[in-house]
Amino acid sequence: MSVVGVKLRDMANRYRIYPDLEAERVMRDVHCAQSRYVWNLCVEQQSWWWPGRGSAPSAVARQKQLAAARQAEPWLAEGSSSVQQQALRDYDRALTAYFDPSNPARKPRFRSRKKSQGFVVRDVRTRRVSRHWGEVQVPKCGWVKFRWSRPLPQNPGMARVTLDRAGRWHVSFPAAQPAVRRAPGPYPAVGIDRGVRTAMVTSDGQHYRAPRISDRDAARYLALQRKLARQEPGSRRREKTRRKMAAVTAKVTDRRRDWAEKISARLVAGHDLVVFEKLNIPGMVKRPAPKPDPDRPGGFLPNRARAKAGLNRGILASAWGILGTRTRQKAEAAGAAVVFVDPRFTSQQCRLCGHIAPENRESQAVFRCVACGHADHADVNAARNVLARGLALTNGEGVPAHDPGHGNKRPRKTAPAGADTTRNAA
Repeated sequence: MSVVGVKLRDMANRYRIYPDLEAERVMRDVHCAQSRYVWNLCVEQQSWWWPGRGSAPSAVARQKQLAAARQAEPWLAEGSSSVQQQALRDYDRALTAYFDPSNPARKPRFRSRKKSQGFVVRDVRTRRVSRHWGEVQVPKCGWVKFRWSRPLPQNPGMARVTLDRAGRWHVSFPAAQPAVRRAPGPYPAVGIDRGVRTAMVTSDGQHYRAPRISDRDAARYLALQRKLARQEPGSRRREKTRRKMAAVTAKVTDRRRDWAEKISARLVAGHDLVVFEKLNIPGMVKRPAPKPDPDRPGGFLPNRARAKAGLNRGILASAWGILGTRTRQKAEAAGAAVVFVDPRFTSQQCRLCGHIAPENRESQAVFRCVACGHADHADVNAARNVLARGLALTNGEGVPAHDPGHGNKRPRKTAPAGADTTRNAA
C-alpha cells in the first residue's frame, strides 16, 4: 500500500528563458555539453565496476579527477567549475537512488545530445526588470532574461536551466508544492480506472480524455517524418526538420501536461481519498521480445510489434504517469491521501456479487455479470472495484499492491556498502 500523508515534497517553478545568440551558444555548446560529458564519464566509470573487480570511484575521488581534468583539458577549463561539479552531484544522487531498495529509480544511463539538455546553476541570483520580465545570472553568460509568469520562490539556492528538443529554454527554481484550495470537508473517496481510449474514469461516473494530437498536426508531423527520412544524416537541413517535428510534439505535450495539472487539482480539491491502480507503466510500454523461428535458422516468428507500438503510443498519450504523480504530490500538500491498489481483475469482477470472469465484460464499454446479471459501464464498474479495494486497504482489510508494479518487487543485485563505493554518496 502506498498512502501519502501531509509531508511536503519539493517541486519546481519553471519559467521560459530567452537568451541572446551569444548566451545561447555558451549555454548549449559549453554548459550543456560539459555537463553531459561529465555525466557520461561517470556512467562509463561505473559500468566497469562489478562485485569482486574493485570499487568504483567515490564522490570525493571524482571531484579530484574533475580538478585534474580541468588542468589537463583547456575545453573543460574554459567552462564553469560549479556547473561541472554540480553534474557530478546530480550523478551521485541518481546513483544513490538506484541503490536504494525502496526507490524504483533505474540505473543512470548515458545522455544523448539529441535529447533534452540542461545544467544547474548554484548560488543563483535573480532580479526583476519589469512587471512581466526578470533576469537570472548564468555563469559565463551574465544576466539572461526570463518571463516572470509567477512569483519566484524565496531563497531558491540553485536553478536548473534546460533546453528541450523543440529548442525552447527554461529555468526552474526549487519550491515547495503549494496546497490546493479546499473548503472545509469531509469529502468523499474516489476510485480511478485508467484506460487507453478514455484516459480516466472515476467511480462516480465521470469520464476524462487526455488531449490528443489534432489531425492537422498529425498530417504535418507525418510529412516532416517522411522528409527527414530522405535527408542526409548529420546535415543542417535534417536538424532543422527534426526541430520542426519536435515543435509539433512539444505543443501536444504541453496540452497534456496542462490537462494533468488541472485534473489532479480537481481530484485533490474534491476528495479526501483518491485510489489509483498500481500499474507498471514502464513494463507495459516495452517492446515485444523477438521470437526466433525454430524451423528457419536466423528467422523470427511474428510478435505483433506494430500492434504493440500502437498500444504503447496510446498508453503514453493518456498521461497515466504524470497524472498519478501530480495527484500524489498535491495530496501531500493538501492533507489528502492517495492509495495505489492491485489492479488485477478489476475489469472482470462484478461490483455487486464479486464474481470474476472474462465473459463479464462484453465489450469495451459494456459490463454484464454472467452470475447475477448486474449491468454497468465497464470502466465505471472497474473504478468502483478500485475504490472498494482502496477503502479495504485503509481499513487494514486488504492486501497492498506491490511496488513498482502489481507483481513482485523488482529484484536488485546490490553489493555491501563500503567506504570506497558510491552507494552512500550524497
